[in-house]
Amino acid sequence: MRGADAAGRAVEARARAVSGPGSEPADTPVVPESGADASARAGDGPVGASGANDPVGVPTMFDVARHAGVSHQTVSRVLNDLPGVAAATRERVRESIAALNYTPSPTARAMAQRRSGSIGLIQAGRPDYGPSSAALGFNEAAREAGYAVSQASMRTLDADVLTQAVHRLVLQRVEAIVLISGEREGVDVLRGIDAGVPVVAVASEPEPGLHRVSFDQSAGARLATEHLIGLGHRRIAHVAGPSDSMDAAERRRGFAAALEAHGLEVREPVAGDWLAASGHAAGRRLLDEGWATAVFVGNDQMSLGLLHACHDAGVAVPGELSVVGFDDIPEAAFFTPPLTTVRQDFDSLGRDIMATVADVLRDEAAAPDHTSRVPELVVRASTAPPRG
Repeated sequence: MRGADAAGRAVEARARAVSGPGSEPADTPVVPESGADASARAGDGPVGASGANDPVGVPTMFDVARHAGVSHQTVSRVLNDLPGVAAATRERVRESIAALNYTPSPTARAMAQRRSGSIGLIQAGRPDYGPSSAALGFNEAAREAGYAVSQASMRTLDADVLTQAVHRLVLQRVEAIVLISGEREGVDVLRGIDAGVPVVAVASEPEPGLHRVSFDQSAGARLATEHLIGLGHRRIAHVAGPSDSMDAAERRRGFAAALEAHGLEVREPVAGDWLAASGHAAGRRLLDEGWATAVFVGNDQMSLGLLHACHDAGVAVPGELSVVGFDDIPEAAFFTPPLTTVRQDFDSLGRDIMATVADVLRDEAAAPDHTSRVPELVVRASTAPPRG
């Protein structure tokens, strides 16, 4: 028992150091652990990752979760006798605990039962229009539901910084943690952290072990591509977002699916990084090739750069090249020409995040993901039938 308590104090001290001088930790992290779990967390490795540091034969919370076929957050809720777990699921977890002879830390269990009325929000990545707007929508919905929001932000996603942010939020006894980040690494990191509370991520690709919220990015890309095909275009290029972006991958998938459904050639997308400069470079490349009569661009910022490349080259849009963007940022209607694009209602996305959190806190096992919302095509002046 003393070993588990000592390890718990080590984790608390580590989190206090992360929070900075003068900060007061709210209590021990909300993580019911065995002595083996706590010992692993006192080391220098990624906190909460199962496997490498666990003594052979000593069961962990992750072992119980795998045995019961549930998330480790569900195991934590059962151990702490918290609501939000169906009776049958609760019984299955208890049977797995008994079968594996798993022993949680009494200290962590006692601390976990304290409720805070707050939710943690982590934003990782550039403060672009979409993620920032979704975060605002979430904050408003959380406030209306009576929750405070503790927020951590990082301009670039870093696994260590993200792990530390989770620790800070756990010390504040948040009841759930939300991650808004389009990069796969973020959800990969969260899957390896035993936060002891439910985790909800904005993720457009399936992410086992996490609750997901997203727009159907593939369906939105198909809308954009089908619009161009419907106008008569048969040579359609794509400027894609970065390779580590889940949204970019789903938009590439929808674009290719639409072309394949009509028997049209699918060329390798031109890679961009969401920024206007990369759209400008992609536009110059596509104009030099001279193959495409239309382009589906992965977001509006890159569309702006591509339109500028067309202007520089004296290529008329949409007379010689049609352009469709994605997101419908407020400026899109004022591009030259006004941009046809795919609108995402980011305020609704933020509210979907809070609805998912509420569902998870009521009954994690039965909580549905909110991933079926389809974006809307907004037709403006940047698209037209091809010449001839």
